[in-house]
Amino acid sequence: MVNITLADASKRSFEAGLSALQIAKELDKVALKGYCAAKIDGKVCDLRTVIDNDCLLEFVSLDNEEGLKVFHHSSSHIMAEAVKRLFPGTSFGIGPAIENGFYYDFDSEHVFNTEDLEKIEKEMAKIVKENSPFLREELSREDALKLFEGLGEKYKVELINDLPQDAIISIYRQGDFLDLCAGPHLPSTGSVKHFKLMSLAGAYWRGNEKNKMLQRIYATSFPDKESLDKYLFRLEEAKKRDHRKLGAELELFMLLDEGPGFPFFLPKGMVIRNELENYWRQQHTIWGYEEIKTPIILNQQLWERSGHWDHYKENMYFTKIDDVDYAVKPMNCPGGVLVYKHKPHSYRELPIRCGELGLVHRHEMSGALHGLMRVRCFTQDDAHIFMTEEQVKDEIIGVTRMIESFYKLFGFTYHVELSTRPENAMGDLAVWEIATKALADAMDEIGQPYTINEGDGAFYGPKLDFHLEDSIGRTWQCGTIQLDFQMPEKFDLTYIGADNQPHRPVMIHRVIFGSIERFIGILIEHYAGAFPLWLAPVQAKILNITDRQNDYAQQIYTELSQAGIRTEIDDRNEKIGYKIRAAQCEKVPYMLVIGDKEQESGSVALRKRGEGDLGSFKIFEVINKLKQEIINKE
Repeated sequence: MVNITLADASKRSFEAGLSALQIAKELDKVALKGYCAAKIDGKVCDLRTVIDNDCLLEFVSLDNEEGLKVFHHSSSHIMAEAVKRLFPGTSFGIGPAIENGFYYDFDSEHVFNTEDLEKIEKEMAKIVKENSPFLREELSREDALKLFEGLGEKYKVELINDLPQDAIISIYRQGDFLDLCAGPHLPSTGSVKHFKLMSLAGAYWRGNEKNKMLQRIYATSFPDKESLDKYLFRLEEAKKRDHRKLGAELELFMLLDEGPGFPFFLPKGMVIRNELENYWRQQHTIWGYEEIKTPIILNQQLWERSGHWDHYKENMYFTKIDDVDYAVKPMNCPGGVLVYKHKPHSYRELPIRCGELGLVHRHEMSGALHGLMRVRCFTQDDAHIFMTEEQVKDEIIGVTRMIESFYKLFGFTYHVELSTRPENAMGDLAVWEIATKALADAMDEIGQPYTINEGDGAFYGPKLDFHLEDSIGRTWQCGTIQLDFQMPEKFDLTYIGADNQPHRPVMIHRVIFGSIERFIGILIEHYAGAFPLWLAPVQAKILNITDRQNDYAQQIYTELSQAGIRTEIDDRNEKIGYKIRAAQCEKVPYMLVIGDKEQESGSVALRKRGEGDLGSFKIFEVINKLKQEIINKE
């Protein structure tokens, strides 16, 4: 008999030699349908794994990341088998699960095309219908090499040779197909009924451009059709909302070869940017912050002292001034520290909250650049808070509530991750533990759920990351709260306490937008370019039916502009239907249509984006309506 501890901490005894699948059947035949793998003493394994010893046994379902990874990886083997059947002579690279799906790399004389993807999908459906079990075998290094050399699988042979001498070498069989694989896998191919082959790409073997270019097929799969359809719909929506496409169409920003990764903001894009920054300043005043501005270039000595030279140098740009080495700042925090340090402080002044819209530069590989989402220069809406240890929890809670108020304005929901000590961290482990606990305690006190993201903290301290969800369900990491005991130490920051003695302050680094540029990119896609009135570059467009209304159009334009409403006139010699469609394509919130009747009555026919004709209004009524909506940020 073996003693099994289950996920709920209950204990059960079973006959030795049963598989995890057999035990699951005895425990709950209903729940079994949702299981795709098992966790034995914390390690994810096949459900077919035999249990001979006492252990902790948990079951992995398809509604979490671990389960989907098993599901996607099994799907990649099904795709590989389909390719082998249709294109004999193909050699196989690797086929891992990735976020939202999987891929497989193939070496084939046949050049795959989109028609081939349909053929492969049909063959995959046959393999699924066959419901072949995924069977694991473990081989000696010698036998594994002999097997794959005999099959002519040179890429698998290379992988085996690179494994450690004591590595357990395993293969998986399904039907007539076998593959070198560590697993785990689903019990059988029959579980993968809903899949879609997405695209083709070239990929150098093992990511090395000196190696042969293989053909990569990207694909996705889901346990049910509804999830697959939802994912495909989201992809189509994402294409329509691509901020690079909309940014060009709406004339918001441009990206040029003269400055890769350095975006140019056009006048309409600057309207959005300025509105965001104005709101940021207004709110920071309300929440008790003072705004500062620190230099973009500071000398090497500062960056050595801050730790960036040792921990972040590969991402920085450098220059010389009067034969002295300087760096372009990748972060604003050392400048904020110098602002705090420029004069003595008393405990009565704390907390001190300094906000900065600081331009930073970070080196990114050209292949990683992506519109406004990944750039080489961007403006962080930074703030640095200096406080006593007793004030830490309240400040973290205050920042969390401030972040929530910002995201709520744009209609975002979010979840929080607590990122812990990374491998390249500086400072004592004990200090890290204190800081990490402080962040966790603050979240617990306000009842904010969070997950742990092991090893992803900043090099100087743990952090809370805020991942917001947009209108089509994608998540974006934007806000962060980083707790730092290291930098105050390195810069010898002090305040005079109630005991008239110097004490070390604690420092919080915090952003809400994260990067102004990236946040604008997110907003473009979130709203599909149809910004709310207060953010819209053009808030109202006057459309006259004939030239007879030109003077009246100009009169309306003057009144709206003087009221602070961003307005344009479309007085082109075009039909009114054409002008309305053009304004709709430009995603203008309000259209003011004027003809002879409106001119005579001193009114306009008001149209609203997404709602159509609202009826006839006097000019002062339109102004009052729009101004109230702008004030309310609707």
